[in-house]
Amino acid sequence: MENYGDTGGNSGIAAYEIGADYVSVQFTNTGKVYTYSYAKAGKSHVDQMKILARSGSGLNSYIMRNVKSLFD
Repeated sequence: MENYGDTGGNSGIAAYEIGADYVSVQFTNTGKVYTYSYAKAGKSHVDQMKILARSGSGLNSYIMRNVKSLFD
């Protein structure tokens, strides 16, 4: 996993891993890793999460607003 950039300094995301059809996210408060896949969260959401993960900004907010319970 790669450390999340957290450009705002207050994200709930610690790290992420990007695959061809998924994004795995480790949350700072629990240390748990959740995987969001094309099959469950949808391609458009996962592709947007990949962009946000790489940018280091907005990923936690996006997850909470759009795909919170759509993990594998």
